[in-house]
Amino acid sequence: MVTRMSRPAELLAGCEPRRLLQHCRFGSRPVHAENETTPGGGGPRPVSAQREASFGEGYSPTVVDRFGVWLSARQIRRWVPSFAGKRIADLGCGYHAAFTRTVLGEVDDALLVDVSIAPDLKAHPKVKVIEGGLPQSLAGLPDASLDVVMIVSVLEHLWEPQRTLQEIRRLLRPGGTCLVNVPSWRGKWFLELSAFKLGLSPAAEMDDHKMYYDVTDLWPVLVRAGFLPSEIKCFSHKFGLNTFAACRLKGRPPS
Repeated sequence: MVTRMSRPAELLAGCEPRRLLQHCRFGSRPVHAENETTPGGGGPRPVSAQREASFGEGYSPTVVDRFGVWLSARQIRRWVPSFAGKRIADLGCGYHAAFTRTVLGEVDDALLVDVSIAPDLKAHPKVKVIEGGLPQSLAGLPDASLDVVMIVSVLEHLWEPQRTLQEIRRLLRPGGTCLVNVPSWRGKWFLELSAFKLGLSPAAEMDDHKMYYDVTDLWPVLVRAGFLPSEIKCFSHKFGLNTFAACRLKGRPPS
């Protein structure tokens, strides 16, 4: 099943000011903003062009991209050793939904969300596809309907990361797991070197970044989204170039 969402404009979520003074721009996917007046009449907010292509669409991921995907997959498997019988979502999955393809034989069903997704995935009997941006693509989905939600190398591309995480929290069943991967501030240097100087990563992906996240940046956003501190494991990984969070809701999953 395929649903194509309209792509309304989204307001730029405020980055932490001290970070903006130091840095600001890896990864994979979208959602952008129209002209809006900043609070206090300070002029229009920045405008980004609407993204039309998903990560991996129209090109082959580089060796750097593939290595990063492999490391993320290992971490996902650490926190969810078996996908058997689970209802999952892969948000900002990329055109080929590389990880979800590896578990389609195990899962009950899979929801894929991105601006465009490969035709063979749309035709798969276990897959529901929503083509559109985040968080608006999640609005009509039922509460407590998913066992696992993955959002891997996506939050850094979003204007409204906290609102997206709030929607994920709403969609998870008791005992469900949310898995988040984001590039860190240390990773910013490596990713921009790889993209802008060495040509080993897609430069357009780096230019689409809105934020980078160390543990001290990501953990508070997860708490504000509704996850309890006791439900969150947040740590550095990929040699310190990324930050990973596993959020497991309390309560037993339905039998």
